[in-house]
Amino acid sequence: MPPHHRQIYDMREIAKLVTDEGSWLEVHKTFASNFMTAFARIAGRPVGILGNNPRMMAGCLDINASDKAARFVRFCDCFNLPMITFVDVPGFLPGSKQEHGGIIRHGAKLLYAYSEATVPLITVITRKAYGGAYDAMCSKHIGGDLNYAWPSAEIAVMGAEGAANIIFKKEIEAADDPVRKRKDLVKEYVARFATPYKAAELGFVDAVIDPRETRARLIDGLATLANKKAFRVKKKHGNIPL
Repeated sequence: MPPHHRQIYDMREIAKLVTDEGSWLEVHKTFASNFMTAFARIAGRPVGILGNNPRMMAGCLDINASDKAARFVRFCDCFNLPMITFVDVPGFLPGSKQEHGGIIRHGAKLLYAYSEATVPLITVITRKAYGGAYDAMCSKHIGGDLNYAWPSAEIAVMGAEGAANIIFKKEIEAADDPVRKRKDLVKEYVARFATPYKAAELGFVDAVIDPRETRARLIDGLATLANKKAFRVKKKHGNIPL
């Protein structure tokens, strides 16, 4: 994991380290490469691996990534494969092209797929988890069973710089040294809100873990959730956002 939150890295390399050697099988590798989908084994258990890939487009969720992820979630749930989701997402990709293409509708497919899934769902937040994209990436709010975060995780509505400009706008403008005041307020925002510990305090994260513990936590989590049973209201079918 790079020391600075703006540096890129390949999430696949992290995911491969916690799976059984030689079990990695990535699918749809060249389509929407800002999102990874793969089959693997963890301690012999077959699982589906999903996650943002910051190496491409900073790991943002766009229309294609949302469709790719939603389809994979439905496939894993259909064939009773537990899912491990790695999260480093700064948000949904902005831009008029995405808006005109229906990014909200496509992103909703991913939320719907996770919400309907009945298999074990484990989430690991490695770095950024911002706004609505954080919700879409198998958060507690849409049914994640076990949600872990590394100490490097930043869980917030948006990045500290942007949030400080909005929340503390009047204070910054009124300061004798706006630049210095802004820097101080950004640090204060990071310390108070953009950390995994605040999310853990609120119950959105089950534990903040050392990255070296990730594989052991996943093995324990899969064993704990092996007999998971989900009870659904009987009805004809849900109303997927097509």
